[in-house]
Amino acid sequence: MAQMTYAEAIRDGMRVEMQRDPNVILYGEDVGLFGGCFGVTAGLLQEFGPERVIDTPITETAIVGSAVGAAAAGLRPIAEVMFVDFMGVCMDELLNQAAKMRYMFGGKARLPLVVRTPCGAGMSAAAQHSQSLEALFTHIPGLKVVMPSDPADAKGLMVAAIKDDNPVIYIEHKQLLNVSGEVPEGEYLVPLSQAEIKREGSDVTIVAWSWMVSKALAAAEILAKEGINAEVLDPRTLVPLDKEAILKSVGKTGKLVIVHEAVRTNGFGAEIAAIVADEGFDLLDAPIKRVTAPDTPIPFAPVLESAYLPNEEKIVKAVKELF
Repeated sequence: MAQMTYAEAIRDGMRVEMQRDPNVILYGEDVGLFGGCFGVTAGLLQEFGPERVIDTPITETAIVGSAVGAAAAGLRPIAEVMFVDFMGVCMDELLNQAAKMRYMFGGKARLPLVVRTPCGAGMSAAAQHSQSLEALFTHIPGLKVVMPSDPADAKGLMVAAIKDDNPVIYIEHKQLLNVSGEVPEGEYLVPLSQAEIKREGSDVTIVAWSWMVSKALAAAEILAKEGINAEVLDPRTLVPLDKEAILKSVGKTGKLVIVHEAVRTNGFGAEIAAIVADEGFDLLDAPIKRVTAPDTPIPFAPVLESAYLPNEEKIVKAVKELF
């Protein structure tokens, strides 16, 4: 397999599908000549031309709104919104149009739309460029939400998202863009709604996604030295959620810690905790713990931002409270 960064893997997934299907188009602010704000789309304009890789004006409303129309008309657009923090500008197009159109047209309209957007803190980019807003989109019926945690998943989930006939919010983490790993070449697909055990364990289940998977894995190594064997499960797709995989893991370990970078209140971790409490209460030997960011805007100062973020020490502490 080839070695690729997370960013290169996303690009490779888009390239493979653009080569296979001429209906796949890409557009957004600076995705063409500049190659994207974080370089993810570099080279695609030269390969596929300006009719399929399109630089747009700075207007998220027009980007996503036109993508909804293009998808309804038969194309498979990939729209890039430069930061997830800017998604509020185009929320009507997502909430009231993309998410509802197939249902309100009795299934006669397909919406094969992917909206790519980077999330996450750790770059001292301050409160308006660092958020993790996945819970906003998981609350809207009709949208699928994916958050890959490594390069192979980044490619496989991108391919699956493009092939899907429903709108998919594809959230990539800025801290992962330069992370390298093995990625299958050519056509490679990771099915939506399929979790993966990133580390086998028997004493506690840690559910984490996106950048927090690496924090959970680091915490698991620390815990292993102290005799606690943690299993790390990455849902990869938050909607539709592979709840059977989570319940199966909790059934094996009896304990659950949920880790996410988003703020605690009404974060997606609360939904997972509710599912396990409702459908797997008898599987639990201890209360469910959550490790999250606090309910505050993200600080600009590096020291404060570091204190704000979940990390392996906080995960280890939460796990130990269960024993």
